[in-house]
Amino acid sequence: MSAAAMTELLELTELSVHVGGPEPRTLVHGVDVSLAPGERLGIIGESGSGKSLTALAVLGLLPYPLVSRGSARIATPGGAVEVVGAPARRLDRVRGATLSAVFQEPLASLDPLMRIGRQLEWPLRRHRGLRGDELRRAVLDALAEVQLAEPERIARSYIHEISGGQRQRVAIALALAADPQLLIADEPTTALDVTVQAGILELLQREVTERGMSLLFISHDLPVLAGIADRVLVMKDGRQVELGATAQILGAPADPYTAQLVAASRRLDEFLPAPGEGMGA
Repeated sequence: MSAAAMTELLELTELSVHVGGPEPRTLVHGVDVSLAPGERLGIIGESGSGKSLTALAVLGLLPYPLVSRGSARIATPGGAVEVVGAPARRLDRVRGATLSAVFQEPLASLDPLMRIGRQLEWPLRRHRGLRGDELRRAVLDALAEVQLAEPERIARSYIHEISGGQRQRVAIALALAADPQLLIADEPTTALDVTVQAGILELLQREVTERGMSLLFISHDLPVLAGIADRVLVMKDGRQVELGATAQILGAPADPYTAQLVAASRRLDEFLPAPGEGMGA
């Protein structure tokens, strides 16, 4: 199927994740959802709900012995690509240029033995064909784009020499380096303190808006998704529970589990102090 014939940027059809071995079992059961160009989709669920496994299946990065079945198709300039069952060499051409990801812990996705600037050079060279002075300028521009002060110093640094918030900004710069059409953000602020979280969320929203990208944002925090996503997919125990517009999910959830999530979020919001108030005020 050509890219022109595929109206959605991403289409998941009966996407499932299984583990083999002596005790085979299904971890994700038949997810059906699509994502239009420029759309923002949130996936929410408690730990073990299958939301991160779904994202890894879309990226073609499931670790052994996990395997995906069903279909996960993404539109690329060269035509629609089926991720499920695709060879690594084909997915290498898609990852970075068409879809990219930011994960919860940048220490797990960044190379601790390579300077940050060198890590940014790879996608810029591979997908944008940059070399020499143009490549070096692009590295510094990418770091400045994610609001990192002193980009020259950051480019010379190793990841253990910068803070957690700075590392996540570097991870975002790396994910955006090849100007992908779809960004998958898997709980990108969970490991950060509250003040840093707000800055990262603001950065992601600005970049997605200015670049006209689609966003698949995974979180266990419903208020965060409410401020980001156009639609929300609710998952529980590896199953798709509910899918709908964010306003509908928040205002009139159809499934009892979704209603519990909404009620819990509202109770937490009532417990927390208003902006500017201390917990002991």
